[in-house]
Amino acid sequence: MKHVKKVSKRTRVLTGTTLAAAVALGGVGAYSASAADTAAPAAAKPAAAKADNTLQTKHLTIVAAQDAAEAVLDAAKKENQKVSVAIVDRNGNTILTLRGDGAGPQSYEAAEKKAFTAVSWNAPTSELTKRLESAPTLKDIPGTLFLAGGAPVTADNAPIAGIGVAGAPSGDLDEKFAQAGVAELAK
Repeated sequence: MKHVKKVSKRTRVLTGTTLAAAVALGGVGAYSASAADTAAPAAAKPAAAKADNTLQTKHLTIVAAQDAAEAVLDAAKKENQKVSVAIVDRNGNTILTLRGDGAGPQSYEAAEKKAFTAVSWNAPTSELTKRLESAPTLKDIPGTLFLAGGAPVTADNAPIAGIGVAGAPSGDLDEKFAQAGVAELAK
């Protein structure tokens, strides 16, 4: 009878792990070698859209948005009002939002929603509140706020931005300050 030497569990685990690693590395090497033998496909060129399938739009610069926002805050400060101002682009994306010193916490979000609403309908939000009488579900559209204080900004008779102001004791004041931002952009 032949004598078989007993191998420890640790030795079996190490041997098995080493064998598995060698097989895996051999497979990777074989794969790498076969991949090198094949030519890489040429990179596809992006297709260019035809000119009549595109639309160019105008956008406010960040500098113009900052100037408008500062004009809003200055107009509010002259009347001892603490407001927030938001400026959104034509697509409703926020360009900037400034919370004026002492403005209430709710004013920040309300200003953004007013700006979004004004640019979406290309109308001051004070006018849009009247539409709720005949279409009360308009107020259910996400991201909108049908309270006075939003003003659209246009270029070439098309909306390019919205300015929203919130925090004054009345929407009329908010909208007056928003119009100060629009007037700054007209200079």
